[in-house]
Amino acid sequence: MPTGSFITRYLDPLDRLSELLFGLVMVLSFTLGAGLIFDEGEQATRQMLLTIIGCNFAWGLIDGAMYIISSLCERSSKARLLDSLQQAGSDRDALAMVGGALDDRLEPFTSADDRGRLYAEVLQHLRDVSPQRTRLTRDDLGGALACFMLVFLAAVPAVLPFLFIDDRYLALRASNLLLLGLLFLLGWRWARATHSNPWLFGSSFLMAGLGMVAIAIAFGG
Repeated sequence: MPTGSFITRYLDPLDRLSELLFGLVMVLSFTLGAGLIFDEGEQATRQMLLTIIGCNFAWGLIDGAMYIISSLCERSSKARLLDSLQQAGSDRDALAMVGGALDDRLEPFTSADDRGRLYAEVLQHLRDVSPQRTRLTRDDLGGALACFMLVFLAAVPAVLPFLFIDDRYLALRASNLLLLGLLFLLGWRWARATHSNPWLFGSSFLMAGLGMVAIAIAFGG
């Protein structure tokens, strides 16, 4: 299965963009001060690149673990709600619980009568559902791996210029340029996913990155 298809199977667009944004900011936080260590020679530059890769590798693992924990907590919360519904003292109390879980999503699009009928049907169905233990699933592992891949792959654009450009300072600026371009693209895609202004979001992400780079250069980075 191609990498892109694997990731889109487990993460929705905003989750994918969030993971990439986190990974890019992590990388940029390292490359911003890279100019301060270049005078120490090629060994220092090599160590910086290994640190970038190692950091995103570690944070990818942490993010994947957090994805698993979040998924387990969400399913556990649903299981507790189901248990509470089935043990409710009256239909009125049970319907109030169903409404508390669904009102925020359905209220803008339905009338009170429509929701009342729907909640009664939902409650009738849930009374016959057997509670399941919260277990780690294959989808949990797949989502965790997708998170790891996105955070880790965000380090690649920062490293590539150093593999093809001998001048370390030029490679650094090329790396910064790639990361800034990706930040703009990320803001653009984020806006499209949220039905916002792509130019506004893209420019905002880009300006934030440019500000970080400008500050770093001013202090010798």
